[in-house]
Amino acid sequence: MAEDTYLLEMRNISKSFPGVKALDNVSFRLRKGTVHALMGENGAGKSTLMKILFGIYTEDEGEIYIEGQKTKFPDPKTALENGVSMVHQELNQVLQRDVMDNILLGRYPQKGFFVDQKSMYEFTKKIFDDLAINIDPRAKLKNLSVSERQMVEIAKAVSYNAKILVLDEPTSSLTQQEIEHLFRIINLLRDRGCGIIYISHKMEEILRISDEVTVMRDGKWIATEYAKNLTTDMIIKLMVGRDLTNRFPPKTNKPSEVMLEVKDLTGRYRPSIENVSFDLRKGEILGVAGLVGSRRTELLETIFGIASYSEGEIYLNGKLIENKDPSTAIENGFALLTEERRATGIFSMLSVRFNTIIANIDSYSKYGVLNGKRMKEDTDWVIKSLNVKTPSQNTLIKSLSGGNQQKVIIGRWLLTDPEILLLDEPTRGIDVGAKYEIYQLIIDLANRGKAVIFVSSEMPELLGICDRILVMSNGKLAGIVEARKTTQEEIMTLAAKYL
Repeated sequence: MAEDTYLLEMRNISKSFPGVKALDNVSFRLRKGTVHALMGENGAGKSTLMKILFGIYTEDEGEIYIEGQKTKFPDPKTALENGVSMVHQELNQVLQRDVMDNILLGRYPQKGFFVDQKSMYEFTKKIFDDLAINIDPRAKLKNLSVSERQMVEIAKAVSYNAKILVLDEPTSSLTQQEIEHLFRIINLLRDRGCGIIYISHKMEEILRISDEVTVMRDGKWIATEYAKNLTTDMIIKLMVGRDLTNRFPPKTNKPSEVMLEVKDLTGRYRPSIENVSFDLRKGEILGVAGLVGSRRTELLETIFGIASYSEGEIYLNGKLIENKDPSTAIENGFALLTEERRATGIFSMLSVRFNTIIANIDSYSKYGVLNGKRMKEDTDWVIKSLNVKTPSQNTLIKSLSGGNQQKVIIGRWLLTDPEILLLDEPTRGIDVGAKYEIYQLIIDLANRGKAVIFVSSEMPELLGICDRILVMSNGKLAGIVEARKTTQEEIMTLAAKYL
């Protein structure tokens, strides 16, 4: 096919960072009016390649052509002005401002010397109406759910009349209903001639929404194929370089006596959870399902002491406890992996070692002196046992891929040797190989007698590794089902119970 039929060509792109070659002679081509999936394990170089396109990084070698014209964007602003938009996996938003402020940041309409608020509202409302997004343009961003904020970011990208739109893990925080809505938006943009680059680890989505699929591995291009010619197993083999016969490890844990009892727990400040009761057994993996707004995260935060409760009781091994704050919760043997890795998980400007040992820092101190040798040994253990890809312990964690950042945070909590792990979307934005490793790790912990509460928006993984699934609906407990006996339909019916 002639070169001028491509909307975008990235030719022989290479990029190195200290201690690692992120991209090695990678080429990528996007046709107008198509969805082109970009796949690979964490650290394969997908996001780096797109950040070069978007002007965040500068390539060491290679060339970029848009509609046949050689192009090089010095910064994201220039990329946006030239019709290239990117929705990042980790949202960069001004939470204290309203929605329309975030949509029009840096390009406010003026009315004389003042910002034209009426025009801002009308502009934002028109985009939302066009995309069937039901969000008030004047709402404060901090009051929106993660999924609503994701939709705002997608609308912002579309608002630049982008001819090339990069979506990096756009469904990682969305429910199935919202994914369907996003796919309608993508199909609308594709029909308008927009070229969409879709980065995701969700195989079923890729095969459904994509026209073409490019797979990368270890910073290199591996293959580009039409999606209709691929299967999930074929994609996995290209990604990991080997056959991965099962998506989930064998379930070998055997729940025993009750470890945690939650009775009539109600959050102090609304909206929150209401009269939630359940028990959690030693060696059990308890899934938590629900639609956005079901208060799954609020349930974990209330148990962990981030959010307070006005009614209810929590018993650990038969003893009444009160996790007044996260410090008390940690002392009581709890650990919480938060949903928003970037906002509440990592210390982005600090090293892998710091991020690994920080929750367990008191154990390294004697007479006010930190034991550097033990901190190094523990960080080494996390890197090796969780297969963290990092040039060194001293590498800034922000330079690691999202999946490797997640592994560091999981390792951080393992070092505290918790009895109960509260995991909020632990595999969000993580590739299939790394997911399997994390599933195995969770099952291994359950085998050691730890108890796990596992929040996920991905129904297959809840059914695949959990023993029971607790379903939340609008802050209330809608039911608890046995994972091996239930169906996705039953879970969805329960999730809509109190809507």
